[in-house]
Amino acid sequence: MKKNTSAQYIPNAIEDKWYKFWSDNKMFKSEPNEKEPFTIVIPPPNVTGVLHMGHIMNNTIQDILTRRARMQGKNALWVPGTDHASIATEAKVVNKLKSEGIDKNEIGREKFLEHAWEWTHKHGGIILDQLKKLGASCDWDRTKFTLDDDMYESVIKTFVDLHNKGLIYRGVRMVNWDPSALTAVSDEEVEYKDEQSKLYYVRYKIKDSEEYITIATTRPETILGDTAVCVHPEDERFKNLHGKTVIIPLINREVPIIIDDYIDIEFGTGALKVTPAHDENDYMLGQKHNLKIVDIFNDNGTIAEAGELYIGKDRFEVRKLIIKDLENSGQLVKIEDLTNRVGYSQRTQVPIEPKLSMQWFLKMEELVKPAIENVENDNIKFTPERFKNTYRHWMTNIRDWNISRQLWWGQQIPAYYLPNSNDFVVAENPEKALELAKEKLSNPNLKLSDLRQDEDVLDTWFSSWLWPMSVFDGIRNPENPEIKYYYPTNVVATGHDIIFFWIARMIISGYEFRNELPFKNVYFTGMVRDEKGRKMSKQLGNSPDPLDLIEKYGADGVRVGMMLCSPAGGDLLYNDNLPEQGRNFCNKVWNAYRLVESWKVDEKIPQPEHSKVALNWFENKINETVSKLDKQIDNFRISEGLMSVYRLFKDEFSSWLLEIVKPEYQKPIDKTTLTQVTNSLDKLLRLLHPFMPFITEELWQKLEARAENESIMLAKMPSDTNFDTNLSEKFENIKQIISEIRNIKKQKNLPARTEIELFYKTSDKIYDNTFESVIVKLGGVSKFEKTENKIEGATQFIVKKTEYFVPLGDLVDTEEEIAKLKKELKYTEGFLKGVAGKLSNKRFVDNAPEAVVNKEKIKMADAEAKISALKTQIKELERK
Repeated sequence: MKKNTSAQYIPNAIEDKWYKFWSDNKMFKSEPNEKEPFTIVIPPPNVTGVLHMGHIMNNTIQDILTRRARMQGKNALWVPGTDHASIATEAKVVNKLKSEGIDKNEIGREKFLEHAWEWTHKHGGIILDQLKKLGASCDWDRTKFTLDDDMYESVIKTFVDLHNKGLIYRGVRMVNWDPSALTAVSDEEVEYKDEQSKLYYVRYKIKDSEEYITIATTRPETILGDTAVCVHPEDERFKNLHGKTVIIPLINREVPIIIDDYIDIEFGTGALKVTPAHDENDYMLGQKHNLKIVDIFNDNGTIAEAGELYIGKDRFEVRKLIIKDLENSGQLVKIEDLTNRVGYSQRTQVPIEPKLSMQWFLKMEELVKPAIENVENDNIKFTPERFKNTYRHWMTNIRDWNISRQLWWGQQIPAYYLPNSNDFVVAENPEKALELAKEKLSNPNLKLSDLRQDEDVLDTWFSSWLWPMSVFDGIRNPENPEIKYYYPTNVVATGHDIIFFWIARMIISGYEFRNELPFKNVYFTGMVRDEKGRKMSKQLGNSPDPLDLIEKYGADGVRVGMMLCSPAGGDLLYNDNLPEQGRNFCNKVWNAYRLVESWKVDEKIPQPEHSKVALNWFENKINETVSKLDKQIDNFRISEGLMSVYRLFKDEFSSWLLEIVKPEYQKPIDKTTLTQVTNSLDKLLRLLHPFMPFITEELWQKLEARAENESIMLAKMPSDTNFDTNLSEKFENIKQIISEIRNIKKQKNLPARTEIELFYKTSDKIYDNTFESVIVKLGGVSKFEKTENKIEGATQFIVKKTEYFVPLGDLVDTEEEIAKLKKELKYTEGFLKGVAGKLSNKRFVDNAPEAVVNKEKIKMADAEAKISALKTQIKELERK
């Protein structure tokens, strides 16, 4: 054991040192071998992103699982990488160019992509370097990016394959249009927010009549695109208007009144303005009734020429203007307040505009079937299980996936249009496209320059859904050794907010392209929120910088603090007390080592009995915790797992074992005890390592001389799960006895070192005195004997069926003693009532394991014996 450890634990002094040591020695590296694989692929963060609190929690979980598997002798691989994030990255590059006076459309696609790559090379990968500060044990040599050449090819190959199967099609559909990003976004990329809106009542004149029909709308600007008014066929109020024509206010467009039972008679006025170009339901009505489509919006949300009025003005500005004009024309009837759900683009946070657009879609109806079945039957296990309901609801109501985006940053859709035509061929590269085009047109003279590739790129998630396969080149080379060894992966850990974006789609692609699951388990983390329950964001200013936290509390402190309060699927309410608690625990571990390090050894002295029995108990306690920890981690109760080891170290090792075995002040310790304590500390550090890698490596290296490239992260995880429950329970009784003695001394204002006499009276035939020496040492007991009679002038307490007496002479206050015993009697009677209730429950007795029922029966017998003894003691004291 190395001496002279610094008095304070200074994380910054060791974290960089050990991360460099692990990296230099390639300890995170994995290649296929004869061992059992354990594989995790990182949920790829945005390439230009930076670390936030959600990343801290999610990646700590992944690192814990990876490090633990590695120490269990598995060939553990954690694959890192980043996502090209088409919308977010393109928006950043566009803004950068705009600040330099450069317009994206003026420089063209190729030049823009040069700028995008330059931006990516400059800002990309920062988040991965930040993860290293956290201690992430990824195989960095395998770092992937969704626009790497091989990854790009995998996506294109997938598109071609699905198109050839008839699952990808092109068509005009109503899409969610983002006027800021200038692209369509999928249904899952729309966030709905409840807003205080207005409901505007507007009257439309009936042609050749003095009558009006009043409609209600939350979007009066879309009046410019109205091509009908619809009423319910059974609505008596409007039967006289069937087949008539109305005149759209301000623009005087004549449109028909149509009848359809789609209309909700109770909503608004019962009459609906129909705008087929800008509302999905209106579009369906328009198709059904063969209505004209008037698209009034430009892609950026301004009014197009088809709108006739307010051309070039923003949609929200027009909303204000048109209300004034309707009011001036006498056609605005009234305005009411309304709580309305408004869809926002998740990426740009601007309101979505429903828009008809030519897009590419993937048919989902058949693709989802195996993905639904294999989550329902638990072939793929969700933790927490409740997310199966969320998954099932979305998958059984799924719509075709809009996979095209009107952007340049991403995988360009491999569709090539024939000369002067909207007809196309789909191929993996231009050369193959040319061959197909020649064949399709029977024109051998066709040149590549005659073809025009589709301008759109694929949805970013169309690359991410292949991630567990494509990182191992499983799409291009489906039989290669790596995909066959590492796939399917063991677990994916991610936030439940991307269950649809990513988890569901990875499962779909796994069954479509390899006919098997992509991972065996999904661990859903919660969201990191502030103390008020708000989502953390830059706008609210409630999200601390994780690197600042690591600088202040150390990476291990941050990891432990976050994980102690991170139940699976449950939100974490963050405050700085969490990493502070983590740092305090690091200090506890550090100081425990320093205490052991400070002991001087005398090889001649024998091992005391109290040390021998305590070390035997603690070895048993370690095995008990290992058994519990294995179950907790296997069931992804990671926070509970950490708490088990945390308690083992803090409560059992530091507070009990070290107190028992430590030598008297300035006296030596025997060699046997020190060796055993050191071995126990070694096991504890190995159990703690996945949770707090840096401090455990530092102290493990100090415990004894290590080989040059030896590391705790490659040491064997303790695996002995054989333990004696009775031994654990016996020591819990000893703790209670010692605590009672300490309380008595405290109540009587006696110094802790005051020696006392202790007598016991038991109804047990045999009194187990295994830990008598421990009671003597920690209780400061000068005399410990059995008695058949009550001890006069003694304060007393009961543990299980044994009564204990501490003679204190005149220090005993009878009234105080009676009050204390009555309080304990009341508690024990309540406890007995609870146990009796459980044992009187036939369902519990019939269904619980026999060992559990027997344990409750023992509790009941002990409580009854204690109640009897307490009543006797109270009665005798009251006689005085």
